[in-house]
Amino acid sequence: MRTKASLVAATLLWIAAMGSPSLHGQYSRRPVEKNVPTFSKDVAPIIFKNCAGCHRPGEIAPMSLLTYEEARPWAKAIRDEVGDRHMPPWHADAPAGTFHNERLLSDADRATLIAWANGGAPKGDPAALPPTPTFPEGWSAGKPDVVLEMPDAYKLPADGTIEYEYFYIPTNFTEPKWVKSIEIRPGNREVVHHVLVYYRAKPDIARTPVLRPNEKNSATPNRRTRGRSPRRTDLQDLPQRLIASYAPGTTVQVAPAGTAFRLEPGGTFELQMHYTTNGEETSDRTKIGITFSSEPSPRELRAGQFINGVFTLPAGNPDVAVTADVEFAQDTTVWALLPHTHLRGKKWDYKLILPGGETKTILSVPNYDFNWQTYYMFKEPLLVPKGARIVSTAWYDNSAGNKSNPDPKADVTWGDQTWEEMQYTGILFSPVQPPAPGSAQPARER
Repeated sequence: MRTKASLVAATLLWIAAMGSPSLHGQYSRRPVEKNVPTFSKDVAPIIFKNCAGCHRPGEIAPMSLLTYEEARPWAKAIRDEVGDRHMPPWHADAPAGTFHNERLLSDADRATLIAWANGGAPKGDPAALPPTPTFPEGWSAGKPDVVLEMPDAYKLPADGTIEYEYFYIPTNFTEPKWVKSIEIRPGNREVVHHVLVYYRAKPDIARTPVLRPNEKNSATPNRRTRGRSPRRTDLQDLPQRLIASYAPGTTVQVAPAGTAFRLEPGGTFELQMHYTTNGEETSDRTKIGITFSSEPSPRELRAGQFINGVFTLPAGNPDVAVTADVEFAQDTTVWALLPHTHLRGKKWDYKLILPGGETKTILSVPNYDFNWQTYYMFKEPLLVPKGARIVSTAWYDNSAGNKSNPDPKADVTWGDQTWEEMQYTGILFSPVQPPAPGSAQPARER
């Protein structure tokens, strides 16, 4: 992962490579050809639908594209990025319609953007411009029902390594809550590498174990140091359930139709924060926005993970495969998968192996990009029977040919920091059998 973990920093590097708006001004003096698409009539609807979520003031993209005046200087960059299929950022290799959250342009829309740029990028008739989309201020999925915030701002030094920090936010819920969406909003994206949000509460239902990770591969090296904000020991006896995550490129986590996250009353959110310094003293105060479900009887959506923490990537090796697997202890619906490595990861593959031995690919990410951490949400969820396994394979480039490689001369193992590596998969699932009343505590699931 990058020294600057934010997508903003990564995208600014792209801008530097593509050129500045002033340089693009030379491009803007090309004569406008006849019968080419215009911004007002043809381009703006595409941008409003596919790009404005990020390319607007206050969001992760470094430039807004909401107006002609804002978009025009970047016409050449838009043409090249769209033509090379770098934008919109989407890395799964699957037919259109496989995932709910696809960021894909149709061939017709791509051709329109390219023709507009090649034809002089005309504005067109302002009367043809559709209404500018409106967005809730500060939140991607609308104003949350509840906003919870770190108790105090965390102050970061200008330089050095920061170990994982832990912060705790009491919910004060007096009854169980069904949550439809969870959005994590860093106060300072440039220094927030990732956030894992756990829920600590006394169970009021008996959740049975679902995931059986391969224990041989699931160990990770012991951390020798602790941050300034360590974990609270008074909560360690309460079950820890992963609820939501944030990393560069992630979006608001919305439960699929008919499902919701269930939070017991009286619980506390535990935030695992990974910060990276950026050369100047700064601070962060991350927020969590929660929207409650209005569905009458949702299925419980659960989040988990499975990993390989015992690998070694030999120095200089450009193609190292690392696998991890998880077995299902009961019939399960799998809603989504999230592949995660650091800067040496280059591609992923996931296979479902049924109890009878039949194997099929369920997710392929041939061009993994750390700057876009994506939960791939299946449009048709996977029905996984008891005894089946999901096997993940990640490939790494630890050679000098990988321009993002922090040190191609070093063997690399699992680690928290950007110059180390991970083989991690997040998974969203629902057991087919609903939980029973009671307070039995299941074994901790990864």
